[in-house]
Amino acid sequence: MEWSDTGIVLSARRHGENAAVVSLLTEHHGRHAGLVHGARGRRGRGLYQPGNTLTARWQARLAEHLGRYTCELVRARASLLLDDPPRLAALAAVCALTEATLPERLPYPQVYGATGRLLDTLEASERWAEAVVRWEFALLAELGFGLDLSACAATGAVEDLAYVSPRSGRAVSQEAAGPYAEKLLPLPSFLARPEDTAAAAAADIVAGLRLTGWFFEKHVFAGQGGRMPAARERFIDRIQASTKPLPAAPIVQDP
Repeated sequence: MEWSDTGIVLSARRHGENAAVVSLLTEHHGRHAGLVHGARGRRGRGLYQPGNTLTARWQARLAEHLGRYTCELVRARASLLLDDPPRLAALAAVCALTEATLPERLPYPQVYGATGRLLDTLEASERWAEAVVRWEFALLAELGFGLDLSACAATGAVEDLAYVSPRSGRAVSQEAAGPYAEKLLPLPSFLARPEDTAAAAAADIVAGLRLTGWFFEKHVFAGQGGRMPAARERFIDRIQASTKPLPAAPIVQDP
């Protein structure tokens, strides 16, 4: 068995003295792992960093085997963000969340394309944090758990959307929320009004990450203890360090 593809490094886990099991998000073969001999050597340590784009050749005797990779660097990203801890934390969170959520060896071309564009945004845009939140929304949709922020679930109104129902994943307006507001999830303004051109505040970024995190934990990680990857928690800590503490997300019990 053999194929060649382009992939984004998600992780490289040590295997023996100098080898590593490298997990790639590939364009045509989905999330796919393979053994790389010498990955922990001088050249390999820089090559197999999360976020780097590689050309990969995978070989195995049988399709169900782990197989081995031979890779060449296309684009280095991690090294460019070493002096920017928040963006580096975002890169690690994106790679960890991708690896934790996508089933292995199933192609997700939309996720691959969106992830590559997001990693480019991390390098070049001042509004990279907003892009991370929007990428998480898109990832939820690709996994079958998309949220509906188009109109109020109760009234059909398209204005003054301020919350999201933790049960249905649909938007709720400020007026319709009424006395139930404390049981709903806050909807940050940059998601409620995407036409606004003002950059989102750090508090809104955290609110957006808490919103997507609620549905990841409810739907995707429910069978894994309901916990997001540690790298994503560290990313939120980085964002929170630049804003005032926020109240905890509402505790909602499903019937």
